[in-house]
Amino acid sequence: MSQTVDRALSILPLLAQGPADLGQVAERLGVHKSTALRLLRTLHEHGLVHRQQDQRYRLGARLFALAQEAVENLDVRDIAHPYLQELNAECGHTIHLAVREEGEVLYIDKVESRYPVRMYSRIGKPVAITVAAVAKLLLADLPEPERRAIAEKLEYPRYTARSILNSTAFLRELTLVREQGWATDLGGHEESINCIGAPIRGADGKVIAAMSMSAPNVVVTAEELLTLLPLVRRTAEAISREYSGSGESPSGAVSHTTGSPDTPQKKASS
Repeated sequence: MSQTVDRALSILPLLAQGPADLGQVAERLGVHKSTALRLLRTLHEHGLVHRQQDQRYRLGARLFALAQEAVENLDVRDIAHPYLQELNAECGHTIHLAVREEGEVLYIDKVESRYPVRMYSRIGKPVAITVAAVAKLLLADLPEPERRAIAEKLEYPRYTARSILNSTAFLRELTLVREQGWATDLGGHEESINCIGAPIRGADGKVIAAMSMSAPNVVVTAEELLTLLPLVRRTAEAISREYSGSGESPSGAVSHTTGSPDTPQKKASS
């Protein structure tokens, strides 16, 4: 039975490359045509493959419907939360999870610092989009025309002396974040708070959420916080793998990293 299931499932990635006839399927599986036909008929009955008029087979609409339903029912917060807790237990700093919804970037989860000095932030509250590390990660993944359109519409409050103050600087920052695959907010929103972040990606490699680690200067310096960047990135990659249902990092999980993926070579600062 397990061999039959294995053979049937092996047909799906074959057809993902394009329609194939019975002979091609049998040859790929290394079985007789009668066996391949029986497997194809079963998959056809379940809507997972479809037989075209030219007698070739392709993936069926039911397969796409199931995939879409699965994606819609995935809750990145449920998947990420245990990883965020584990990271917090290891380092003690505040951990955030954020997504982009209707033009805003919102915190959807938070694990509090174990230190007496804590950050004021709330789940469901929009972040300061022009300076926050999670916002940079989510916007940097967008196509260039969309990034530019958003940047030109934003206001650029001067939260601190390190805040980004115009669209040109913001777009330059997003390009850097996109290239290196991580982001920071080093005193751009609050002078005493530093933050490092990494993207969480779906199976298609697109950024679906972002996570960050934040700490005040009285607990750790910006330089000390940056040494924890490899830990943050590895946590984001682990969440990405579980979210995408893959044993390997999804495409682009470590995107265009300059130098070693575990060593920050640049500082994308506000």
